[in-house]
Amino acid sequence: MGTGVMVGDLMAVADVGDLWGEADERRKRKAGKRKKRRRADGRGVDGSKKDASEVDSSDAAAKLVRQEWAQWGSAAQRITAKRLGEIAEAAFLAKASGMGFGVAKPWGDSEPYDFILAVRGRLLKVQVKAAFTAGQGGCYSFCTHDHALRPYSAKDFDALVAYVAPESAWYVLPMRLVRRLRALKLFPASRRKRSKFEKYREAWWVLRGE
Repeated sequence: MGTGVMVGDLMAVADVGDLWGEADERRKRKAGKRKKRRRADGRGVDGSKKDASEVDSSDAAAKLVRQEWAQWGSAAQRITAKRLGEIAEAAFLAKASGMGFGVAKPWGDSEPYDFILAVRGRLLKVQVKAAFTAGQGGCYSFCTHDHALRPYSAKDFDALVAYVAPESAWYVLPMRLVRRLRALKLFPASRRKRSKFEKYREAWWVLRGE
């Protein structure tokens, strides 16, 4: 198989990227209008009355960020699981290509892996998983089994890439860590909890064999 991406896949990626980009722009415009209205009447991002000096404080900025991510998460819940998967794959394609990996997509969706990466003369099978909303305690959960609820085995793929979309965080795990694992839990933004897989955040060296 060649190391390029098929034309049909590129068109699908472009469509998904355009759709998500338009939705994101609309969300930002609405958030900007709300922020201006609250500044005009001297209220903070959370709607409470504040002094003028407090409107642009770091506390208000932090609340705005949390509010926008909450809206983003709500939007993600209204999109179908299949479309979210396409968004995740589009994001991985852009990320991996931008880092210099050769990327190919297998025909159809019958294989237990999503992409083939050309790395230093080797072809690696990569499975991509994504999470778009956080659970209790900032936990992002990933299923690590096939459609028949069987744990993945070494023959299925070489590495699993877990994408935490709201945090723009990527975790690259070798197959030996995923094998026989039924679920993966990550806490990229939590200060209280830390996953044992945190050291694999942005661990692209796993794919390079370093």
